Amino acid sequence: QVQLVESGGGLAQPGGSLRLSCAASGFTFSSYAMSWARQAPGKGLEWVSGIYTDGIDTYYADSVKGLFTISRDNAKNTLYLQKNSLKPEDTALYYCAKGQGYSPSTAFDDYDYWGQGTQVTVSS
Repeated sequence: QVQLVESGGGLAQPGGSLRLSCAASGFTFSSYAMSWARQAPGKGLEWVSGIYTDGIDTYYADSVKGLFTISRDNAKNTLYLQKNSLKPEDTALYYCAKGQGYSPSTAFDDYDYWGQGTQVTVSS
């Protein structure tokens, strides 16, 4: 059974750094694109970043380009999202999602499995 488990969230201070992890199981991780999405309080779901199967080609929403770094370790079946210089507006529930092909998409309907999410709260 496909399972995606996010971790690494919590309370962080502005200016700090955070790396979220998504542990994947139940499928051939290296054969599928992966993405991160987030939902801030009172807002809709926002696609953040996606990564190709090989971990080389990466894609970012215009709003986060240059601010987040997505990566993956196929040997460990793990997806990561790195954010430095955290700001309060980064506060959101962050989800890991599995694509259905090699290349990620910005369309939520293209993702067939989602994790439970990990909460990131940036506050002093």
